[in-house]
Amino acid sequence: MSVTRLTFFISVLFLPGASEAISLMGASANRISTTFQFSSFDSLGQYVSDTTPEIQELEEVVVMDQAEMIRREESNSIQMVRQNFIRENRSGSLMKSLERIPGISMIGIGSGASKPLIRGLGFNQVMVVENGIKHEGQQWGADHGLEVDQFAADQIMIIKGPASFKYGSDAIGGVIDIREKLPPSEDGIGGSIELGARSNNAWFGGSANLFYRKNNWFAEGRLTMADYGDFKVPTDSVFVYDFGVALHEGQVRNSAGNELDFSGRVGYLGKNFRNTLRVSRVSTKAGFFANAHGLEPRQVDTELHDRSSRDILLPFQEVTHTKVINKSSYVAGNNFFQLDLGYQRNDRKEWSQYVNHGYMPAIYPSEMLYPSDLERAFDKEVFSVNLKDELFLDSHELAFGASGEYQHNDIGGWGFLIPAFQQYSYGFYVLDKFKLTPLWQLTAALRYDHSQIHVEEYQDWFPSVEDASQANADDYLYRAVDFQREFNSLVWSVGVNYTPGDLILKGNLGTSFRMPIAKELAANGVNYHYFRYERGNADLNPEQSLQLDLGAELKKEKWLLSFSPFINYFSNYIYLNPTAEMDVLYGAGNQVFNYTEAEVLRYGAELSVLHQLTEQLSFEFLGEFVYSEQMSGDKQGFTLPFSPPPSGIINATYKPLSKGGFSNPYFAVDFRMTAEQANIVPPETVTPGYQLVNLRAGSGISLLGQEIQVDAQVQNLFNTRYLNHTSFYRLINLPEAGRNITLSLNYNF
Repeated sequence: MSVTRLTFFISVLFLPGASEAISLMGASANRISTTFQFSSFDSLGQYVSDTTPEIQELEEVVVMDQAEMIRREESNSIQMVRQNFIRENRSGSLMKSLERIPGISMIGIGSGASKPLIRGLGFNQVMVVENGIKHEGQQWGADHGLEVDQFAADQIMIIKGPASFKYGSDAIGGVIDIREKLPPSEDGIGGSIELGARSNNAWFGGSANLFYRKNNWFAEGRLTMADYGDFKVPTDSVFVYDFGVALHEGQVRNSAGNELDFSGRVGYLGKNFRNTLRVSRVSTKAGFFANAHGLEPRQVDTELHDRSSRDILLPFQEVTHTKVINKSSYVAGNNFFQLDLGYQRNDRKEWSQYVNHGYMPAIYPSEMLYPSDLERAFDKEVFSVNLKDELFLDSHELAFGASGEYQHNDIGGWGFLIPAFQQYSYGFYVLDKFKLTPLWQLTAALRYDHSQIHVEEYQDWFPSVEDASQANADDYLYRAVDFQREFNSLVWSVGVNYTPGDLILKGNLGTSFRMPIAKELAANGVNYHYFRYERGNADLNPEQSLQLDLGAELKKEKWLLSFSPFINYFSNYIYLNPTAEMDVLYGAGNQVFNYTEAEVLRYGAELSVLHQLTEQLSFEFLGEFVYSEQMSGDKQGFTLPFSPPPSGIINATYKPLSKGGFSNPYFAVDFRMTAEQANIVPPETVTPGYQLVNLRAGSGISLLGQEIQVDAQVQNLFNTRYLNHTSFYRLINLPEAGRNITLSLNYNF
């Protein structure tokens, strides 16, 4: 009885860009004994045979879901998040919805935006990919959220740890890979409507999509709208830089906002060729906490701001992000070709009352090109291309890839922090998955990248003298000089997977890199969000990282255990280092922070234990821990900023049987325990530990012959006052949002 191999290949289903990370190749070769010659697509995007199948005797067929296949095939620490998880945990932003996953935290920016941290790394150290194209905005800023429509996300792949060999620069800490829904599988018209409301900030909104398919062609559109007021915290006052600020009815003054998104796509699904063109636009407007942005806290017109909890007054930001993505794929024999083309434009404006600092004139000049309330403007255009060929042989799965990107970023407004710049980069990689035996798999990858950045000069529009009428040309200081830097990087990765039965063991050792960004190289101005002066360093080198990831998973009867430890070494971690110097030219005495490099050692782990006590009742524990220490530099012995403290979740979930018009009901309670974070780096302060209780419940409800999915949450059930160490507002000791009741309704037709 011969034993051959059935290959599951579904990377097309998951919108390329990271398909090598989820191609389900190599399913239990000793268990399945039918061979197919794949050469075309069916309506679901899977390959079908153009040849007569060879009929052989089956020993055993083992059916595995996609998530388990990925865990078996990939040596990295990878987790798949499906639509059900996103829906049941939906919060103010997509990143906030992922916070329940061990190893994932977020930097919160009010109630409408946040950005991800993976094992304590964030900003440009974590790459966000949407539909195969790297998301490019102004992600260097702590107050700059992701411009992504959370209702359009259908599945998310999270890579914890370095992934530069697949994705290039900015994937040194991990990847959040967001995928939209699959194309419709059958001819006809359909869609969905989702509505929601949240009590804490009076959020209401929703999303609707409509799709149509006829033969090989399909089209789909989506519209998302949301509006929310100031969010509430369980306190009536807060100290902003030693000045007491009263909060009207516990509301964080001027934190209201709104969002309007739309997207559309049209595609052709052929036998060997398919192509999809997608256009999207995400537009947001959100206020900044008025007492903590530029102005002295005591100078805020509180009476004006407190008249309404839904108005958006100065200071505020407006962001519009436009994307055009074209995705093509073609099958030829054992080869699968992919070509992704992307264009993005990120238009960001920060509006604030003009405030003179240092030698800035007391009255804003009328001849200026920008209005007096336009503090900063950033306009970034990005062109991207990804090309990949996957070749499937008997024991090897090979991937050859190339990528390129060009960025152009203009600036505007009366304030200055980073200069305008142009940047281009390209890279090549090769990856091989080699099936040694049915239980053992080796993975090896090699990648080369080149990047070049051109920073433009910037000269102050005001002279740095007491009497402007006596100024000469030399008194208009240059905040940035014109310069170019080139970077080259070669990284590698090796991994092993051992999958005997219900046990999965894996390990991966690899290097990773990140090119320094314009802010790190050339920042030279006051960051009013922090009341500090930030200065770049044009001599910085690319960040280099070496990381070992291990993983073990056991699925036995009613138990599922997963443990993922890691150790990570940076030879030159880039960070902002506070100094004893004070700025006197621009910021009226703000402390100066310089970008610098240091050796850093990091280690930690994630733990997950699930026990199915009965068919309806399960218990779960989720835990995470990360430790960081600077091994050199001025802060030797200290940790890194925004290091998340150890935390854990104890969960109980009850899923009664469906009956009486209720389908798949569930009730869940999470008890989150977060330890004190005393491992800090000055000027951070110790963040106390806290405990939270969150509730979730939901069910499909039959109404007039139609089924509506209803989901409800109660976040922070006991209205606990606590500080989140990774929150943007923790820097001014502003507590997190109080109790929040969320209700969402979803109808598919």
